[in-house]
Amino acid sequence: MLSSFLVLTFIATGIPTGAQRTTRPPSQRSTTTRSTRDEAVWQRALQIHRRAIVIDTHNDVTTTMTNDDYDLSGNPPVPYRNSIERMKMGGLNAEFFSLYIKPWYVQHGGAARRTLDMIDSVYRAVERHPNDLMFATTAAEIRRAKAQNKIACLMGIEGGHAIENSLPTLREFYRLGVRYMTLTWNNTNDWADAGRGERKHNGLSDFGKEVVREMNRLGMLVDVSHVSDKTMSDALDVSKAPIIASHSSARALSNVPRNIPDDLLRRIAKNRGVIQVNFYSLFVDQKTVAPQSDQRGERLKAQQEALSVKYADDPERLAEESDKLEAQYPLPPLPLAKLIDHIDHIVKVAGIDHVGLGADFDGANDFPEGAGDVSMLPNITYELLKRGYSEQDIDRILGGNFLRVFAQAEMVARKMSRTISGGGSTKRINK
Repeated sequence: MLSSFLVLTFIATGIPTGAQRTTRPPSQRSTTTRSTRDEAVWQRALQIHRRAIVIDTHNDVTTTMTNDDYDLSGNPPVPYRNSIERMKMGGLNAEFFSLYIKPWYVQHGGAARRTLDMIDSVYRAVERHPNDLMFATTAAEIRRAKAQNKIACLMGIEGGHAIENSLPTLREFYRLGVRYMTLTWNNTNDWADAGRGERKHNGLSDFGKEVVREMNRLGMLVDVSHVSDKTMSDALDVSKAPIIASHSSARALSNVPRNIPDDLLRRIAKNRGVIQVNFYSLFVDQKTVAPQSDQRGERLKAQQEALSVKYADDPERLAEESDKLEAQYPLPPLPLAKLIDHIDHIVKVAGIDHVGLGADFDGANDFPEGAGDVSMLPNITYELLKRGYSEQDIDRILGGNFLRVFAQAEMVARKMSRTISGGGSTKRINK
């Protein structure tokens, strides 16, 4: 396997390797080419990127790892993008593999079982590639992986319905290594309102607040991507630990419910948390992308409806075929500058200590030019450097801010270690 230094050099020289050569569409190739970049700035960006701890907090490749037993070696199944080689090319040091549990499992049963299957796929990938990957559950282990030139593999649940309304199940997932949970997906569950779901609880229910408290006690990060604004506000009221938004951007720049408004960006900063910027084009520039996306949706409506009927009882195959269909009609890529604008905005509103990267690769098909897969992460460093960010600030954005939050959540858990959970609440041990 190529060393991190060599693969970054390949990016610098524009030489494609392995999966890049055969699977990357032209629209997703890096914009940082010799003909357009400042070579001195680019070389400095590579040095900064190589020294930093680079963390991505949301990657949906776990779905195809689970469905297809894809082990992250070789070319990923179409239309997916991520592999060990590409992670190394991108200088990635830690990846949170998303355990995305579709709402179908709420209606038909099996949400917790599906979560276990996805956890197993991450363990299997690490077992298959011990020289490249390392299982991690703490901030210290991420640093250790960096020192050993390995990629730290962590897990986050996407969709609180995965715990099936059970604190014991939440605890079991923590014991298996899950280190964050997105309180909802787009669907409102039995204890938390989603950003794109029904308003049933006016934010978090009483049980939902117990979930947040138990996550604090365990040391599992509370993730507020996908939740309603009121749910986010409630989580900030309840949580004793810093929270994260694992893959959300700024609503002021792209007005979609999945992004975070300025008042809540400020509250997350006050909570000492971090917003991990999502790369998906619709979340980056809704005004430009939404009309094009709607037109594509209308054009593909009949085909999508046929797929929905054909795979009504197979949610994984339905999602896979839908992804393939959509990938045949990519949207025109946005300029990378639009993505960096979100980092700038969050820095302006919340501060430099409260922004990071949560790309959502393989959770969507359309990304800005130069940010189409994990191998292109050095382009982010280059653009930040061009905008005048210092090396220390770039270190914070690439991973330092998240490491701080992760360590602080662990510290809160240690302080709460004299409590145990019983039934639906957390009770203090009397001595």
